[in-house]
Amino acid sequence: MYKIYQTRIAPNARRLRIFLAEKGVSDVEYITVNILKGDNLSEEFRAKNPFGRIPVLEFEDGSTLSESVAISRYFEEIQPEPPLFGVGARERAEIEMWNRRVELGFMMPSAIGFRNISGTFKDREYCDPVYGKEIGKAGLKGLKLLDQRLEDAPFIAGERYSIADATLTAGFDFLLATETVIPADILETSPGLKRWHETMKTRPSYAA
Repeated sequence: MYKIYQTRIAPNARRLRIFLAEKGVSDVEYITVNILKGDNLSEEFRAKNPFGRIPVLEFEDGSTLSESVAISRYFEEIQPEPPLFGVGARERAEIEMWNRRVELGFMMPSAIGFRNISGTFKDREYCDPVYGKEIGKAGLKGLKLLDQRLEDAPFIAGERYSIADATLTAGFDFLLATETVIPADILETSPGLKRWHETMKTRPSYAA
């Protein structure tokens, strides 16, 4: 039995849950770490991950692995099917490329925008709503490029579902729900994204 420390609403935690659901991995105990209260900054938690981020995978011997993509790669190795990181050099590289494009082009600027606009962690970091709105525009630009991609491809990285789809699902749904960076009507003006999102909602892993 694996232990995964997480905050349920956090995008990276949901990305991992979606990934594990797609893999059919069920021998996991989820343990809540309340990042809003700063539980992830405690000495006890930093012993598991000195950077204080979630999720964290804990093995039976007490050792840990952090960063959601690294944890996902571990499960990909021990349970190769279905191959969510791709098969063969070319497909693996393209999935890596698109996953990074989602992270760097959309999730990162959007998350920075959200944190600055919402002030969720203002008790531990400086927040500037004006800066948040400006960098949020970069996230919207990245999302528009992904929308264009999804007008031509069924999934982010091509013809099959991959970790890039889990990444975008978790990030997009969170930011859409917060109504800070992404406008509420974004799906009505983004045909590729709308078609893709409707497809994602039909997958059992979406509820993870």
